[in-house]
Amino acid sequence: MKKKEVKIKRILGVDPGTNFLGYAVIETKKNKISLLTIGVVSMKHLPSHQLKLKKIFERLQELIKTYQPDEMAVEAPFYGKNVQSMLKLGRAQGVSIAAAITLGVEITEYAPKKIKQSITGNGNASKEQVAAMLVNILDQKLDTEYLDSTDALATAICHHYQSSSVLGNGKKYSGWDSFIKDNPDRLKKK
Repeated sequence: MKKKEVKIKRILGVDPGTNFLGYAVIETKKNKISLLTIGVVSMKHLPSHQLKLKKIFERLQELIKTYQPDEMAVEAPFYGKNVQSMLKLGRAQGVSIAAAITLGVEITEYAPKKIKQSITGNGNASKEQVAAMLVNILDQKLDTEYLDSTDALATAICHHYQSSSVLGNGKKYSGWDSFIKDNPDRLKKK
């Protein structure tokens, strides 16, 4: 029987913001998720919105060149009452996307509720609940000083979950018997 080649994928997760931008890069191999880097780009000290956008673009390009992600998952801005804040957040997201697109990285956007649902099972979970669940998923301690970074990690893992078919490679099966025949390694032994 021919052995299947296991695809390794790197995903950059981004939680855009104009004061803090969270990022995380994960590597996936089958169902194993490894955290390569996680952090925050702080821009509170920058005097203008344009300089903040420039910093976002440059830092994300630097991360992409360093970690070579196959794809980028970005949290989409959600509806807010403050129009100016929404415009600034939308610009931060647009610059993030431009930084990845210009380097040939595929982009997917996720709504905050979709990300929370994917990680915790509850679309209304708090940032702290998402961070706690990520510790369980990765089975490692995370620095949760800045929840922007754990939000970015949640976005990357959400993308992994959404793009990974439960049935393996996206092939359609007529039932469990045909699935097990093609994927004997996925059968759990007691």
